Formats: sequence, structure tokens, C-alpha cells
Amino acid sequence: MNKISKKARIIITLIMIVICVICLLPIVAIISISVSEQSRLIKEGYSLLPRGFSLDGYAFVFKDMEKILRAYRNSIIRTAIGTGLGLLMNSLFAYVLSRPKYRYRTALTIFLTIPMVLNAGLVPTYLVYTQYLHMKDSWAALIMPLAVVPWYIILMRTFFNQIPYELSEAARIDGAGEWRIYWNIVLPLAKPALATVGMFLALSYWNDWWYPMLYIETPELITLQHMLSRMMKDVIELANAAVQSGLNVSIADLPTEVMRMAMCMVAAGPMLFIFPFFQKYFVKGLTVGGVKG
Repeated sequence: MNKISKKARIIITLIMIVICVICLLPIVAIISISVSEQSRLIKEGYSLLPRGFSLDGYAFVFKDMEKILRAYRNSIIRTAIGTGLGLLMNSLFAYVLSRPKYRYRTALTIFLTIPMVLNAGLVPTYLVYTQYLHMKDSWAALIMPLAVVPWYIILMRTFFNQIPYELSEAARIDGAGEWRIYWNIVLPLAKPALATVGMFLALSYWNDWWYPMLYIETPELITLQHMLSRMMKDVIELANAAVQSGLNVSIADLPTEVMRMAMCMVAAGPMLFIFPFFQKYFVKGLTVGGVKG
């Protein structure tokens, strides 16, 4: 039995190693392409090994260091504030829905599920944010649209439901109010759910370029993703304009491909370093509600 168990562990370990290698291959390819020579890349195609060696892509990205650093700062501030605010708002909503004696629990659940099924569309949303809430060109436009997500609330409510309600009742007998129960009892026991939702929120804020493109025009508020997408669009338009004007320039003369991969590394780098800190709770948070008993 021990021999069979040992063989099974070896096979599972080998399978997991193969899966890890497959998952790492795209990252290796991105790094390789980002330091390749554009001309050789166009002629010879992609490879896991660099086609020559060149830092032209990174040179284009960091050409204006001041703007890049400002965009980094804006993205970091947006991600930090948005993640903290999102955790607070989603967990508060989830805590209310997890209270079995709350009178409007069913009505709020129905209200929560409506946006998951029906969407007002881009134009009404844009008008509400800009004409009624006056959030254009503000930090609120960068943070508020992603702060509350119905799916995160349902995920956290499911986890809160698994916390014994007797703990809350005992605290209430000792004189604790709802806020103290939520802050000192429920949240400390909900670290896996908080870490999972926090990771999702951080990724959403960091990778989002759509809302900055819609609502931000002031250069001082441009985020990293929005700035990189603008740079990529400008380079491609410059190459196409040069070709149409008859100049002896092609896309191969500009580091579009290596620049695109360099942008991926610049944008994804911080998240790759942050994810290991969430890994301890991530799997447990994702399996919330999977086992009961």
C-alpha cells in the first residue's frame, strides 16, 4: 500500500511540475520577446529564447520617465484605496445579508442580483457618472465604479454564513453592538474570503484601463494601463501614417512587438510579486461553500 501511495505521489508531483512549466512558458515568452530585436522577431517569429538582444522596447516605454512614474503612482494609489474601500463596502453588505434575523434580507438579495442580470448600458452609465454625479476627471471616477461587485458580496456572504452565529449572539449578550461584532469577530475569522476578494479587487483596479479612458482627461490622473495603451496606439498610428505618406518606414522599423511585451512586463510585474502574499488564503477563499457539515 505504501509503494502504491508513493508511486501515486510521484506521478501527481510530476503532473503538477508539468502544469507549472506550462503556466510559466507564457511569462518566459513575454520576457524573451521584450528583450529581442524587432527586425529579427519579424523575420524569424516568436521564440522562447531571445532573437538577439535589445532593450528598445523598454527604452520606448521609459522614454518619458516622469510620466511613467506619475502613472505608476496613480495606479498604486487607485489600487490601494480602491481595494480597501471595496473590501469595506462589499464586506458590510455581505455581513448584513448574512444576518438571519435581518428583516430586509430577501429584498436586498433580490436588489443585489438585478445588476448581475440586467445592465443599463454604456451611455446611461456615462451620463449618470458625468452629468448627475459629476465624477468626470476625479479620483471618484477611478475608484467608485469597481468598488462594489455583486459576485464578491455573494462570495463573502457565503463565508460569513459559515461562521457560527452563536459567536455573534454571545458577543451581543456581553454588550457588543453590530459594528463591534462585524469588526472584532466576523472580519478576523473571514481572512480567506477577504484575501480572495482583495486579490480580485486589486487585479481589477490595477489592470483596468476602460474607466480611465472614459472619464479621465487630466494628464495628472492617468493610470499606468491607460498610459501604456495610449503609447501603443500612438506608435502603431505613427507607423501607419509614415507608410501612407510614402516614407521608407514600416512597422518592423518600430519596436511595436517588443514594446508590447515590455509593456506587459511593466504592467504585470507588481501583481506577480503581490500574488504570493495572498496565496495562503486564496484557495480556501475560492472554495467557500464547497463543503458543509
